[in-house]
Amino acid sequence: MSWLERTELLVQQEGLEKIKKANILIVGLGGVGSFAAEFIARAGVQKMTIVDGDVFDKTNINRQLPALNSTIGKSKAKIVAERLKDINPDIELTVLEEFLSPERAFEIVDSKYNYVMDCIDSITPKLNLMIAAKRKKVKLISSMGAGGKLDASKIKIKDIGKTKHCTMARVLRKRLKEHNIDKGIRAVYSEEMQKSNSLKLTDGANYKKSFYGTISYMPAAFGLQAASYVINKLITKK
Repeated sequence: MSWLERTELLVQQEGLEKIKKANILIVGLGGVGSFAAEFIARAGVQKMTIVDGDVFDKTNINRQLPALNSTIGKSKAKIVAERLKDINPDIELTVLEEFLSPERAFEIVDSKYNYVMDCIDSITPKLNLMIAAKRKKVKLISSMGAGGKLDASKIKIKDIGKTKHCTMARVLRKRLKEHNIDKGIRAVYSEEMQKSNSLKLTDGANYKKSFYGTISYMPAAFGLQAASYVINKLITKK
């Protein structure tokens, strides 16, 4: 009996073969990316590259799948890789422990990937990944801000040009226009208004100048929507 028996029953053998043959790049393994990576692996994707240069800290425990007291201080990429290999020992996994510079974003994004899943939570590396995917014509889905929001029913997937009530999306739209990009990027976002009193400013380390308070399930719900989008696109591809 295959561990993918239930999956095959739903998507049929042809659909499962399309999932298995896919090659997915996931950048950012925090609240959104850790769940997205797990959903993609459990769906049966056999080839993945995961990227994150960070380690777990105590503040990650409220929302990141592999963040536990026992994983504090450990590499996010390595811990997620261990989980994915425990789910599927046959998975072909490339693990990159790094934060993406503009140059590396352009190097890593490649036409060998069926999809790039952008789960980065800071603006500059996110922008670099989007630009690289657009320039190289690689399909990408990008997660916007899950912070400052509580209602998972307001999550949508639209072109980034049509997003609303999302601070991150607004900033990215402005930055993308400077590179003559105003559409053609699929975005997971929430139409709920962000709670402005939940914003905290930071020292700007790792390209991050501020962040919103976040509830346990919202990043997971963003990761779920992104994974759902990618899997559905894979199985309906002619």
